[in-house]
Amino acid sequence: MKYQVPYDQHEQLPNRLGLVAAEEITLSEFEGFLRAEIQLTQELTSRTRFTGRYIQKIHQLALGHLYTFAGKWRTVNLSKGGFVFAAAQFLPDSMNLFEKSVLKKLPNRYADTEQLIDDIAVVHAELLFIHPFREGNGRTARLLANLMCRKQGLSALHWEKIEPNPGAKIPFGDYIQAVQQATGQNYKPMKHIIRAIFPA
Repeated sequence: MKYQVPYDQHEQLPNRLGLVAAEEITLSEFEGFLRAEIQLTQELTSRTRFTGRYIQKIHQLALGHLYTFAGKWRTVNLSKGGFVFAAAQFLPDSMNLFEKSVLKKLPNRYADTEQLIDDIAVVHAELLFIHPFREGNGRTARLLANLMCRKQGLSALHWEKIEPNPGAKIPFGDYIQAVQQATGQNYKPMKHIIRAIFPA
């Protein structure tokens, strides 16, 4: 489902490569996120700190080859399926608060797997609720969650268990509702999903 943007009727976002076909754009975005994940995983250490700037770096590495807005907080309001994301004018404040209240409290090491699951769920739900970028928010949030796992010596989360992937057991609607529940700081639905896709 496409985003709804006030006064913006463009089917495709303008891009640096001049791509027009949706399939070509999708492939270029996929390749960008793959390259970003490989690079960031190689650079990852036990002291890596996840911050607002780090999240911007993820987005810039993944989509900088394609979009001029890569790595920058969005300047337009977005909604999807009737759900309105955080207002663009308050994004810098929203991300600063997210960093201070959530990201800065993340430990370098976890002695308890359940605490890691809880923290991934909160970070993932809040980041998706804020939706700080014009495009690529879900993929950025999933990549960050994978890096949170890998920092602890684990493999990536099993996102393929969420629909619309073939054979998935978790309805995509449940995932969306879990994000929406973050508006009231109810993270239980997202914790349930993260636990279900957590690496063995």
